[in-house]
Amino acid sequence: MKTTIIGIAGGTGSGKSTFTNRLKEAFGDRVTVIYHDNYYWPHDDVPFEERNKINYDHPDAFETDLLVRQLRELKEGNEVYGPVYDYTLRTRSDETVLLKPSKVIIVEGILALQNEELRDLMDIKVFVEADADERILRRVVRDVKERGRDVEGIVEQYLSTVKPMHYLYVEPTKAFADIITNSGMNDIAFDLVRNKIEDLLGRE
Repeated sequence: MKTTIIGIAGGTGSGKSTFTNRLKEAFGDRVTVIYHDNYYWPHDDVPFEERNKINYDHPDAFETDLLVRQLRELKEGNEVYGPVYDYTLRTRSDETVLLKPSKVIIVEGILALQNEELRDLMDIKVFVEADADERILRRVVRDVKERGRDVEGIVEQYLSTVKPMHYLYVEPTKAFADIITNSGMNDIAFDLVRNKIEDLLGRE
């Protein structure tokens, strides 16, 4: 089975998860979706207060080597068990998620296009961008509602690590993208990718 890997990257709150989830809704179990965030290193040996100070927007925060190995296993037709990250505890969960091989695998994350070894496995690369003000507002709403964070902590993290890391590591990866869209809700960009996936899934 020929496997096509699609990478979807972009800054925090850019709409990349919206774009990815729209594709997931369109194709269901016919595609495999992997979230790079699940590959944050575990920090079970670090007190919770100290976990809050970790730079989660630096490439070293991710166990990307594991993601690369598992993608290669999936391309070989093998099932793998991927990690699951617990945002409320800021470490990996004891749970895992079964990832099945398929004709189309989507990898989503802020730094999905940053690591060269990971990027070289991708056949199609998408970068979702948005105005910085929109991104921080979306992040505040998401982190308060979904991740149990307080506004002060979100702002402190954004200014100290998220914003500088975005310009150092995330924004430059736009140069590697085949498609750049200004929103996760851009229907033209979405239709381009959806039609391509339909074509790929239709092949024998």
